Amino acid sequence: MILSCGEALIDMLPRTSTLGEAAFAPYAGGAVFNTAIALGRLGAPAGFFSGISTDMLGEILADTLTASKVDTSFCARSGRPTTVAFVKLVNGQATYAFYDEATAGRMLAVEDLPVIGPEVQAVFVGGISLVNDPAASTYEALQAREAAHRVTMIDPNIRPGFIAGKETEYRARIERMIARADIVKLSDEDLHWLEGAGDLTALARGILAKGPKVVFITEGADGARAVTARQDRFVAAQKVTVVDTVGAGDTFNAGVLAALHQAGALSKARLDVVSDAELDAALSLGTRAAAITVSRAGANPPWANEL
Repeated sequence: MILSCGEALIDMLPRTSTLGEAAFAPYAGGAVFNTAIALGRLGAPAGFFSGISTDMLGEILADTLTASKVDTSFCARSGRPTTVAFVKLVNGQATYAFYDEATAGRMLAVEDLPVIGPEVQAVFVGGISLVNDPAASTYEALQAREAAHRVTMIDPNIRPGFIAGKETEYRARIERMIARADIVKLSDEDLHWLEGAGDLTALARGILAKGPKVVFITEGADGARAVTARQDRFVAAQKVTVVDTVGAGDTFNAGVLAALHQAGALSKARLDVVSDAELDAALSLGTRAAAITVSRAGANPPWANEL
């Protein structure tokens, strides 16, 4: 099983009412939640861990996970409210206004961490859940606890506006988690935010020097690359009509993990000797799945039969 650990929230997406008024419609979302959904739909054994409310919106989240074949037994349920994010789209690019105080996800504590058995092959963490305590420290503690026993992957999915005023603490946490991770995924913008200007492959090798075995870099409409100490593989993106980019990177993560799992490469030993063909397959599935997600509204990852 691949256990995705991080935020689950309700995205309020902009719509137009039947009277022509501006309106918002609720959709289950959150970066790590989207990755779990995409993994389940791609046919990989998928589980999810987060703090999820027992309120009406929390039930939407739980039901959406179940409908996409994601195991919810690891989740910590509570009566606290659900996190809500209002989304603004400009030329298909999403910006967010988060309402997250005292929510089920935000107040997640170390005491809520699940027992993880050998059925879990890999733990994926990331997203805005790594910004605010106590949840951020809880997810870091989970990764630190599990990093010696199974593959861990991180995608910080950096949102500079969301971390304003917390940059020093946030950077330190991400640096620690990257050093423990086996796989790191960053967008080209994330990579530059962390490492500054420069050639993407050279910057990715700087990330590798901190400890990971593989770094995946997404380059928007151009495609994505995988960099190891000895390899630099690139796959071009499929050309599609973009409706919006919500969930694109999250779906890419799922494609990468699903392909590595299918190849039997999702272990520490196998990642040390991962082949060009295995990296290419991971990049291909990630970019093909993401292309379908961006071609339709909201974070709606594809099912395996759509590929």
